[in-house]
Amino acid sequence: MAQDTELLLDVQNLSVSFQYKKKAYNVVRNVDFQIRKNEILGIVGESGSGKSVMSKAILRLIPEPPGHIQTGSILFHNTDLLKLKKSEMYSIRGNHISMIFQEPMTSLNPVYTCGDQISEAIILHQHLNKHEAKQKALEMLARVKIPFPEKRYYSYPYEMSGGMRQRVMIAIALSCSPELLIADEPTTALDPTIQAQILALMKQLQKENEMSIMLITHDLGVVAECCSRVIVMYCGMVMEEAGSHEIFHKPLHPYTQGLLKAIPQIRENVDRLYTIKDSVPHFTEFPSGCPFRTRCPFTCPACEEENIKMNFLDNGHATRCVRYKELLTGELRI
Repeated sequence: MAQDTELLLDVQNLSVSFQYKKKAYNVVRNVDFQIRKNEILGIVGESGSGKSVMSKAILRLIPEPPGHIQTGSILFHNTDLLKLKKSEMYSIRGNHISMIFQEPMTSLNPVYTCGDQISEAIILHQHLNKHEAKQKALEMLARVKIPFPEKRYYSYPYEMSGGMRQRVMIAIALSCSPELLIADEPTTALDPTIQAQILALMKQLQKENEMSIMLITHDLGVVAECCSRVIVMYCGMVMEEAGSHEIFHKPLHPYTQGLLKAIPQIRENVDRLYTIKDSVPHFTEFPSGCPFRTRCPFTCPACEEENIKMNFLDNGHATRCVRYKELLTGELRI
């Protein structure tokens, strides 16, 4: 186990609510996790699990109203980001913690060239002049393997493919050499070849910059490719946390087992792919007790109890399931 001195980010008891029809609903609920230096942490779960909201809360990008960070602390180098002034957060965002948002076409400004948008971040955080920022931007375009960076510097987002736009987003995020990169679905809507290139590029830059990455995805193949540790979220709660090897070979929550079984595989005598029944409930209809109990094949009366705690095993594996011992012995298996 790594020592506390290697901790980069420590999120404790984080809850985020949104106002909806004059009532507040928690969409992220009592989340705890840590990210260590030079680590790639995967956050997985279906759409609606609270992954993106949690990541935006770290950078305090939750719009208030209707959103509100109810409880918790977000310690970055032992400094609670929730207690900083807005002006102090400006020096954190983009400089020490950067984020790649979903859908690069909507994240990039269509009326500015890609080069201008990279240079803007450099000028803002590194206080370089326009000429120096342009040179740094050209270096970043080359680092993310965009061909002809001198030409692409003057290209607008609509003139570039989805993979190229994603590379521009990575260039913006890494232009100030952050310690932590939050990548929210960085390979969504990309074809498999471009997806593999983007993942390989992120892993290479992570090693070169010695930074940590929080990789948010619903694609467990991406997790297997990149992450050393995984957190599984559902209905705004952490369901399971473990090393990637343990998650794939000995999942201890029925939701994790369901996600793994739903991965398409080439097998004989399979008429249809496995799916978890129903869908993630709307945040106004989160079930009491275990939020997965309405879709779980192993539900029991204990699953309806409030405040189901995480169960911690000796190897750092943790699961929020009352029947984890039966899952551990293999008595229960989806």
